Formats: sequence, structure tokens, C-alpha cells
Amino acid sequence: QCLLSGSWRSNTGCRMVVSTLDKDNRFSGFYLPGPAAGNSELLTSPLEGSQQDTRLVPQPTFYFTVNWRLREAARTTVFLGQCYVDTNGEETLHARWLLREVADSPDEDWKATRIGTSIFTRIK
Repeated sequence: QCLLSGSWRSNTGCRMVVSTLDKDNRFSGFYLPGPAAGNSELLTSPLEGSQQDTRLVPQPTFYFTVNWRLREAARTTVFLGQCYVDTNGEETLHARWLLREVADSPDEDWKATRIGTSIFTRIK
């Protein structure tokens, strides 16, 4: 059974800590970017999300949003993925993400969204 609660590290060195899920399978926590972010002005940022009920599916889908705490810019990232448990009981989170930065005008909108993938493993 896969629960998002706990500490995770991504394949790019980012870390996140997810609180215990509430009765509606919602959670909160914080996200800390790793060296791959390449930006020293990024601070620990709050996250909020939800996962499917593990009584219904053992390897649930999930989403969470990170509202970045930045010194001089506004960014939001939405992660959408699924939690997998392998034959050894090891959990991994496979996620796609969209990162949105503020555009200065509608003409700049085309370059304000990026897409990528992340794989998270539990920190023990």
C-alpha cells in the first residue's frame, strides 16, 4: 500500500515532506529544490495536494501544487502522478509537472510554462 506521507527525494535532488493524510486523503507539507534547480534564491516552499483512497486502489494517483517562495519572481508547479510499490515493497512516485512563471504580457505567455518529469523515492 502506498501512502504519500513522509519524506521523499527526487531524481534531481529535490526533497519534500508530506504530512499525514486527512480523512479526505488531502495533505500538505513543504518542498525544497535541489542543486538541479540552479537557483539559490529558491526557499523551502509550501505544498498541498491529494491522493486517491488506498482502500480503493493500492497504487494511487495523486497531485500536489507547490507555490514557490521566491525573492523576486512568482512561480507555481503542479505535479500529477502515481505511487508504485515494487515486489520488494519499495515505493516510488512517478510524476509529470507543469511549472508556470509569471509572464509580463500576453505576448510573453508562450514561454511561461515548462513541463517535465520527476521520480521520487522515500527517504528512510
